[in-house]
Amino acid sequence: MSSEPNPSATFDEPRRRTISLDPSRGPGLVSALDFGDPSRPIDVVFFHANGFNAQTYRSVLGPLSRSLRILAVDQRGHGQTTLTTKVEGRRSWDDHRYDDIAILDALAKEPGFKPVVLSGHSMGSTMALYAAEARPALVRSVVMFDPVIMDKRTQFIGSLPWVGPDHWAKSPLAQGALRRRSVFDDRASVLAAYTGRGAFKTWPAESLADYVEGGFVDRPDGKVELACAPAWEASNFSAMANRPWPILAKVQRPVKIFQAEHGSTCRVGPHEDFVKTNRRGVLSISSVPGTTHFLPLERPDLVRQALAEAAG
Repeated sequence: MSSEPNPSATFDEPRRRTISLDPSRGPGLVSALDFGDPSRPIDVVFFHANGFNAQTYRSVLGPLSRSLRILAVDQRGHGQTTLTTKVEGRRSWDDHRYDDIAILDALAKEPGFKPVVLSGHSMGSTMALYAAEARPALVRSVVMFDPVIMDKRTQFIGSLPWVGPDHWAKSPLAQGALRRRSVFDDRASVLAAYTGRGAFKTWPAESLADYVEGGFVDRPDGKVELACAPAWEASNFSAMANRPWPILAKVQRPVKIFQAEHGSTCRVGPHEDFVKTNRRGVLSISSVPGTTHFLPLERPDLVRQALAEAAG
């Protein structure tokens, strides 16, 4: 299943579904988009980037639905997922990590479940790696699109017990998230404000429209508001006590990493010992020419081919 589906062909719209997690994950439900034939087992589970939502990737993942079943998840604090958020004292992405492990556990109880391909973009792909390490029996492989894997020195500093989120809250990304306008008159106003500007410059119009549709909620006063509150997006940029390097070095399932050429958040390079030895042939890293951190939206053809090959 390595051939790339024709992206111009039509595809059935995904179904919106909810997933109930173990009560230890707190109140609320996970919302997800379910692409493909519902009578077949899920082939791929996809986790979005910080501040994004599952619907952002609708036109990227949709063409695969003719041959695969894909579940794209709204993570805690994003999209239509109703799990509660707590910014105070948050140092890491462990809440997302354990949510995504719980999602795997819930899916494993469904009839016909088989090991899945875990994938994602940015923060989401890092969470896919974490879940694969925790539940190797439930995972076939991992495909990561410009994951957040900082250099080892930065990771070490971020993990020190006396370095809290206040240290990282001063970063341009966190400060920029806090400055985001959260309320607009309607979605058309959002599109007008975002099109061709800032981080959205390289986005296809369809992906931007999907991001806005899935990333804003209707208010009682008729206006729309960001589903991912600026404070929560900023918290994800500030909660840097994460340790993906040890997990990457020992994960038991095949891992493919696709790095952006410009502005990548992935600091894994070919010089790493476990990369040079190819770790028993399970780890591969590719830099994608001409791409930025928004690689999945800029190269949907590559995403579809990579996922089709991983699930084939």
